[in-house]
Amino acid sequence: MAEARVRARSPRGESVFAERFAVFAECLLTGVWIAVASLAVVTYPAAFAAGSRHLRRRIAHETGGLREFVADFRVAVRGGWLAGLAGWAAVAVVWVDVRAVRAGIPGGPPAGAVGVLALIGLAVAGLRAAAVWTPGATWRALLAEAGRRTVLDPVGSFLIVGGLAVVAVSAWFVAPLAAPVLGAVAAAAVAVEERRRRR
Repeated sequence: MAEARVRARSPRGESVFAERFAVFAECLLTGVWIAVASLAVVTYPAAFAAGSRHLRRRIAHETGGLREFVADFRVAVRGGWLAGLAGWAAVAVVWVDVRAVRAGIPGGPPAGAVGVLALIGLAVAGLRAAAVWTPGATWRALLAEAGRRTVLDPVGSFLIVGGLAVVAVSAWFVAPLAAPVLGAVAAAAVAVEERRRRR
């Protein structure tokens, strides 16, 4: 005798598998949008903020597409470019630090390790800030709160570091893969922040 099986359905009436695959595909598309919006070099925080907001809308089954992404990006970039500039300044400082370590200065390896770890922490805090960005929020307040969450929620922070590692490995194997995978990093940051909020 065959048993009747009830298939789980999403709010849109799709199967759970179809819904999850659609979210995954949306992440890859969002990654391409983020990559294009980051071409101005200092606009990457705003690009991740707009991408994260787009993914939050998608997960909440709200309408939104490229037009809403562009509108969010325009708002986020007003203060976000300063955050992007500060991020590149931090990269430059760590690069000089690593060069000094390679030159063989005394006490160099520990200082280099601290610099690299600090840079990873700043990247995670930036992604966490972008994941909760909303129009009207100031980047200074977002980054300050995200820095605290980065330290107080190490599990979530390690999950985001894993996402960054996936981007790095993807770029190392096949450079064009790095663009769509950026959406997966944004989705990881959104998921981490949602996990923290529910706890």
